[in-house]
Amino acid sequence: MAQLPSGIVSHSQKVCSLYKRALSCLKNWYNDRLEYRYNAIKLRQRFEKNACIVDLRLAKHLLQEGEEELFQRQHLQAYAYPESPGGVAYERDPLLPDSIVDNWEPIEKAMYPKYFAQRGECKKKYLEWYYKEYPQKQLECKDTH
Repeated sequence: MAQLPSGIVSHSQKVCSLYKRALSCLKNWYNDRLEYRYNAIKLRQRFEKNACIVDLRLAKHLLQEGEEELFQRQHLQAYAYPESPGGVAYERDPLLPDSIVDNWEPIEKAMYPKYFAQRGECKKKYLEWYYKEYPQKQLECKDTH
């Protein structure tokens, strides 16, 4: 069973989030894989050094300092994956309407007989439901044809 999301985020989750964002920031600054790996190990060492702190006030203070340091060291042109929001290919593939398949030639439809048989049944069921749900629309549609 999946966990239900809550608005409460534990300190360890905040630290893990900071670490992940810091690694992402490092990836923006260092293109060379070896240089990135070296700096990632140094970053991990800094996090490991403070892992055994028991005093919650000090831990919160260190977390806040880490957030500020991450903010100061942000890259001005952070890498954005092409398909993600802000990427060069975001929403580049349009979602085509289902009605395009209705315009296929019979030869094209013959290549997928099982799909079009099932599609026809589903379409009939949908139209029955639609005209039962919205009877006024059925009268308007019949008058226009």
